[in-house]
Amino acid sequence: MAGVALSGLDASARHQEVASGFAGVVAEVRDWEAPAPVDGWVARDVVAHLVDWFTGFLAAGGVTLPDGPSVADDPVAAWSQHAASVQALLDSPAADEVFSHPMAGEHRLADAIDRFYTADVYMHSWDLARSQGATPDLDPGFAVQMLEGMAPIDDILRSSGQYGPKVEVDADADPVSRLMGFIGRDPGWTPAPRSDDEHVLGNAE
Repeated sequence: MAGVALSGLDASARHQEVASGFAGVVAEVRDWEAPAPVDGWVARDVVAHLVDWFTGFLAAGGVTLPDGPSVADDPVAAWSQHAASVQALLDSPAADEVFSHPMAGEHRLADAIDRFYTADVYMHSWDLARSQGATPDLDPGFAVQMLEGMAPIDDILRSSGQYGPKVEVDADADPVSRLMGFIGRDPGWTPAPRSDDEHVLGNAE
């Protein structure tokens, strides 16, 4: 994902790159019950959040995604189908149609996906990777762009309840770490060690 300048892409290409990057993180998950940086979440919850909230978001505006595998049963397959379904929307004539959402207002469908969802996948790529003790290779230029857009509406974002209190980071921290701190993540967060019994039970299917 860091090898491509996300800021220079259109909505379809940007989603393809970001969703593909997230799929790469998904493929590396070895413990779906490992704690994630979001309080109360485990790795599986990160995928469930993206699939569930965006499916509901689109439905509220009259756009229905096909049913896919359950994240509880198969998070890898669930993500694969979900991402493919969103990409199909972006690559269809519907992408240029007006999408009207009761809370988010009216946008071109492609713009709504890009603004509200693709950026979220980018940020949650960090959460999922960190749940496994890894650090994703995220495009720093896109982190800078997101910070520039979010900083002026800090109070609005914070009052929405979607982000926790900012975590202070070093002044010379990289852009992705600064973005994570801004949205309430500790860039130095690591998952607590789990016992062998917990690990085995967490991966039991």
